[in-house]
Amino acid sequence: MNELYFDYAATTPIDDSVVQDMLAFMGRHAHFANPASTYHGHGQTARLAVEKARGQVAALVGTTPDRLIWTSGATESNNLALKGLAATATDRRHLITSRLEHKAVLDAALQLQREGFTVTWLEPDSDGLIQPQAVADALRDDTLCVSLMWVNNELGTLTDIPAVAALVREHGALLHVDAAQATGKVVIDLARLEVDLMSFSAHKTYGPKGVGALYVGPRARPLLHAQIHGGGHEQGLRSGTLATHQIVGMGSAFALAMHCMDEEGGHIAALSSHLYEGLLALPGVHLNGSVSQRVPHTLNLCIDHPWFDPGRLNGVLACSSTSACNAASGAPSHVLLALGLDEQRAYRSLRLSLGRYTTLEDVEAAIEALRLCLPR
Repeated sequence: MNELYFDYAATTPIDDSVVQDMLAFMGRHAHFANPASTYHGHGQTARLAVEKARGQVAALVGTTPDRLIWTSGATESNNLALKGLAATATDRRHLITSRLEHKAVLDAALQLQREGFTVTWLEPDSDGLIQPQAVADALRDDTLCVSLMWVNNELGTLTDIPAVAALVREHGALLHVDAAQATGKVVIDLARLEVDLMSFSAHKTYGPKGVGALYVGPRARPLLHAQIHGGGHEQGLRSGTLATHQIVGMGSAFALAMHCMDEEGGHIAALSSHLYEGLLALPGVHLNGSVSQRVPHTLNLCIDHPWFDPGRLNGVLACSSTSACNAASGAPSHVLLALGLDEQRAYRSLRLSLGRYTTLEDVEAAIEALRLCLPR
């Protein structure tokens, strides 16, 4: 397939070295045993691999392995964080989140709202940012938790999580951060960061789909209630047989990200700058979101031409007009609508996301593909 891939924010390919590490735990001649079966050598080998991977993930995000709970991905991690806290809440029944969040947070918050919780939905500023002051203004005596993403999955914008964390901690509420788009892109040091819960996903960081993790800090641990029961795995917070090969893949991918993050970040930043300049030179192209407070990996552009048809890019350029979680419904991006775009401009916006395997030739071909799609 010759289609140019610019949809890394939706998913990344599994790195070749990660695939090789996973294969050692797949097939009848591999280490296929249940990691909970520690009464024999096969199970012990699988268990050691699971704990090695836990340590690799912990190393990238600056915490100790015992504070990480394996999940099926960031969606489950987000649900466990919010619903797990809500299950034990009595006096504190107020949540704060934003209009820009991933559907996994938005829908979980809506469900809790239906169950009697009060939710404050923060609005972004004109740059698509949730400012710390907006969080401070929304905090109440009965606030249980604030939930915000670190890197926006559609805009690439950065929330000032350290500033938000400091004021939430001072208030006494808990802070949950969706960091699915942040790993391998920004430095995360949970040993210093005043965050109580943080969600991670393997497939956004060159690992396999179907596996993720939730960081559970000491303030959140006694308040968090399991959402999946049956066996008491993962410190009683998430029951179920662990998918050893997927967990090994996540650990391998996070270890690789730790090793190459600086070099890879510089490479992507240079390509992103070239792509940004080339596209903004085209008529009617505007950037959605902050110009400066962002990661270079993701550009969201409005093609402000009434006759622009994104369908002409099919088979040529793989990118997104919204997040993958909105694509099935055909609805315009809730993030862009919250940013103030009308539906037509939201439909005429494209998210182009770069990654580890993007080349300069890919970038120049993408610029040319979009140039040919614009009315002359």
